[in-house]
Amino acid sequence: MQFYRESPEKALQATHSSMRGLSVDRVKQLLERDGYNEIEDQEKVPVWKLFLETFKDPMVVVLLIAAGIQIILGEIVESFIIFLVLIINAVISVVQTKKAESSLEALRDMSAPEAKVIRNGQKKTIPARELVQGDIVLLEAGDYVPADGRLLESSSLKVNEGMLTGESEAVDKITEAIHEEVGLGDQRNMVFSSSLVVNGRGTFVVTATGEKTEIGKIADMISTAEAKQTPLQRKLDVFSKKLGIGILLLCVFIFAIQTLRIWFGDQDGDMVTAIINALMFSVAIAVAAIPEALSSIVTIVLAVGTNKMARQNAIIRRLPAVETLGSTSVICTDKTGTLTQNKMTVTDYFLPQSPNKRLPDNPDDFNQSERMLVLTAALCNDSHINNEGKEIGDPTEIALVHFANKNYQDYEEIRQKYKRLADLPFDSDRKLMSAVHVIDGQKMMLTKGGPDVMFSRAAHVLVKGEEQPLNEDLLEVFRKVNEEFSNQALRVLAYGYKRLPDDQNTISLEDEKDLVLVGLTAMMDPPREAVYDSIEEAQKAGIRPIMITGDHKTTAKAIGKDIGLVQPGDIAVTGQELDKMTDEELDEKLERISVYARVSPENKIRIVRAWQKKNKVTAMTGDGVNDAPALKQADIGVAMGSGTDVAKDAAAMILTDDNFVSIVKAVSVGRTVFDNIKKSIRYLFAGNLGAIIAILYAVALNLPNPFTALQLLFINLVNDSLPAIALGMEKAEPDVMKRKPRNIDEGIFAGGTLQAVLARSALIAVAVIISFHIGLSHSDEMGVAMAFTTLILSRTLQTFPARSNTQTSIGAGFFSNKYVIGAVVICFLLYGTTVLPFARSVFHIPASFGLNEWLVATGLAIGAVIMMEVIKLVNRGRRADQK
Repeated sequence: MQFYRESPEKALQATHSSMRGLSVDRVKQLLERDGYNEIEDQEKVPVWKLFLETFKDPMVVVLLIAAGIQIILGEIVESFIIFLVLIINAVISVVQTKKAESSLEALRDMSAPEAKVIRNGQKKTIPARELVQGDIVLLEAGDYVPADGRLLESSSLKVNEGMLTGESEAVDKITEAIHEEVGLGDQRNMVFSSSLVVNGRGTFVVTATGEKTEIGKIADMISTAEAKQTPLQRKLDVFSKKLGIGILLLCVFIFAIQTLRIWFGDQDGDMVTAIINALMFSVAIAVAAIPEALSSIVTIVLAVGTNKMARQNAIIRRLPAVETLGSTSVICTDKTGTLTQNKMTVTDYFLPQSPNKRLPDNPDDFNQSERMLVLTAALCNDSHINNEGKEIGDPTEIALVHFANKNYQDYEEIRQKYKRLADLPFDSDRKLMSAVHVIDGQKMMLTKGGPDVMFSRAAHVLVKGEEQPLNEDLLEVFRKVNEEFSNQALRVLAYGYKRLPDDQNTISLEDEKDLVLVGLTAMMDPPREAVYDSIEEAQKAGIRPIMITGDHKTTAKAIGKDIGLVQPGDIAVTGQELDKMTDEELDEKLERISVYARVSPENKIRIVRAWQKKNKVTAMTGDGVNDAPALKQADIGVAMGSGTDVAKDAAAMILTDDNFVSIVKAVSVGRTVFDNIKKSIRYLFAGNLGAIIAILYAVALNLPNPFTALQLLFINLVNDSLPAIALGMEKAEPDVMKRKPRNIDEGIFAGGTLQAVLARSALIAVAVIISFHIGLSHSDEMGVAMAFTTLILSRTLQTFPARSNTQTSIGAGFFSNKYVIGAVVICFLLYGTTVLPFARSVFHIPASFGLNEWLVATGLAIGAVIMMEVIKLVNRGRRADQK
């Protein structure tokens, strides 16, 4: 039943209640039928189960098998390192998952603890969880609404429903039925659970409790909304399965070939020992081929991005959100406070036949019309700013306080000079407020209100300081200006006054007529200054900004046009219009809709899913409870720092300054982070594949193994961590915000990554093979030492060309990344320990390996790196020619 369309009497009938409330027996029946008025706990996955699930990854399984075999063979240290890395990754995953569950707990905490009800004709206070449909509940200022309900009585009742609608302005409540179908934000005769009463009193009949309330529906949507993996996570999952299987097959293949050669060949030593060594070598290949540090490296690079974003007012709650931001195609953003300043501001005014286009800088130069306009704005006003600078009161009235401060004198000085003697508070039915003051020795009733009401109550008009009869021509001028302001989505107020007898000390509603009309003010929540450039930057980067707001359609569209978000041909739709669209109709219009107004939580999720259906990585901003389901459903949820805890818990990122500009900056950082992760991937796989190619070459030609198992494990330990992490510290590429968002269907080796890996691995392998052959001309042991040295040096030096996708090491600034320099130096020092006298025998480096051999290996490694840079220059020139 749509209770807002029914009268209070019918609402009582439908809930089988009366103004005396429910009986005790009826309450028991309803509690048994509907349950308590609370949001139920969702079943949680045990921590131990979450921990074990992290070990399902195929690459993790291969590493666990390899580590187990190494323990059996006595290689404890390497196995311990592998286990440690895997456990750290598992713990991080569990912590992030448990954090995601807190949004529902925060939602439950918002529920009112108690409720004042009438039962059996008696007023009593009960726990809010015991409310049932049909209960009669009493409200007053400061109360949280304990359940959804239809208002029966309202006395100046105002309720802040921002947690549901996203709009900060309190809603004036009524009791009359609303006959047309309207959205949640316009159901003014309803109250909703967890909203806050800010003014007045009221009585309502409970129409929904627990999970049937609007808050309850949101809780259900939060629990069912899908937590999204990032594009990179999805690609790494797919790739890791293939890589794990491929490496297992490769290791089995190499082990089988070497075992057969041992079995059928001339074996001088112990055959069992030789087979164990072959097994050890195969296991070492598995460990060397799998970049087990990749997950940790990705986590560290994401953490670096997180720190950069924090300095730009974006707090990342879940690390993968950094990478997701970089691939964002659509940003669904709120209007109030995100695109705008969330501060109503008087932007224009109108005085009939005024000679001034704007108010004079010096208040002494004000004419009487200008003076009365500003005085009425400051005096017929209940808002104020406290000693701490906190603004208290209605945002519209606060805007008038700032208007007075800016154009006349401090509003407190005005109020001290002209004391209020009596007043008639604002009422949403009559749309007026009046206050009595003595101005220039004359007792006056100052009145402000809605233009149409003020026009109908006025008999005179103040023109150039003189009172004239309000004729139809002057009234038409006022109406025309009011219409022009309204068409610009400005909020308009009219001002007037009435002279009172000196002996009149009170005023009544009957006094609010025969007014002298003074003028109009127009106000709006203006856009943030930096938003204009950010919208343009986002569009150049191929990102589509979409406005989703609880405000009215006209206002939202006007703001959207002003800031460049609404382009020619774009349209705006309301939540009601969206509800009437089929999925097919929405899919067809989606690309043209730039503004959604007066939307519901269900609308927001539907919009996000519609974009995701088109394979667009979608970011959603929000601050209210109503935003939480969509924040969770989105690829990346962005909560406002000033928003509710529920929104923050459901989001992956929090903006401390509530600013759209910060989102665009975060996208730039996200793109850079993704670039750097790809650089690390290229570096890791090029080095690993280069070693595998050299091994396969030796196996194919029946040559000795070019590396020992220990050498492979040492290279893996030295080269797979520090340089890859250092690459994660690289600055942004010059074109980072000039590219279109990447296609999320691309594999992790797309965008030139595979070509770079193959080219670099081939160059490394060639350098290693040449060095191996040079060494073999002396002895097998020298061949192994040469291959080992060339591999470790070429993989280390490969860090420099890996720093940029398009620029050479010199072009990117050779010393601009101090972490790369430090990583390379540490790798060289670690390699240096292998040629020390006490370590040579351990790493199979003969005593005859000296400076000449080292220079040959180094020259081959440097030659491979120079060729990598040459290939990069050739590819850059080719791309330039194609443009």
